[in-house]
Amino acid sequence: MRNWYNDPFFALSAASSACPQPLGPRMSKAEADDDAHYRVERGTTCWLAHKCTKPNSYLYDADIANAVRAAFSGDASLAGTSIWITVQRRFVYAEGCAPAAFDRAALERRLAAIADVEQVFVRLAADPRAPLPYKTLTTAPAASSTPVH
Repeated sequence: MRNWYNDPFFALSAASSACPQPLGPRMSKAEADDDAHYRVERGTTCWLAHKCTKPNSYLYDADIANAVRAAFSGDASLAGTSIWITVQRRFVYAEGCAPAAFDRAALERRLAAIADVEQVFVRLAADPRAPLPYKTLTTAPAASSTPVH
């Protein structure tokens, strides 16, 4: 399992070592090969539909990731959380653990407000020992043919 396409994937916060790290953009070689055509198709659709100025929506991802890092650097609202960010084709995935009282809607709004973000998915568990709302390295199929997005 590795990040074959170098999609941005990083820890936004890391308060709990008990929180399992998300699978993020990591996938098997077979999944990466299977996903290649779909990435090209999905990436260029944005430009063909005149919704992007860049020829591929994945070209926005590094800038979006840098903007997320800058927007949340030293942010006290993340206290007590362990959140990883994945950026793929202008979609931002926030996965990890946060106390039940953490304002998930506010996180989603702040991420959605970042330039060029098309969609945000917040998948945070209040209890890292309970079933998680995201895939991890240990829950990912070893050699699945289904792409991980």
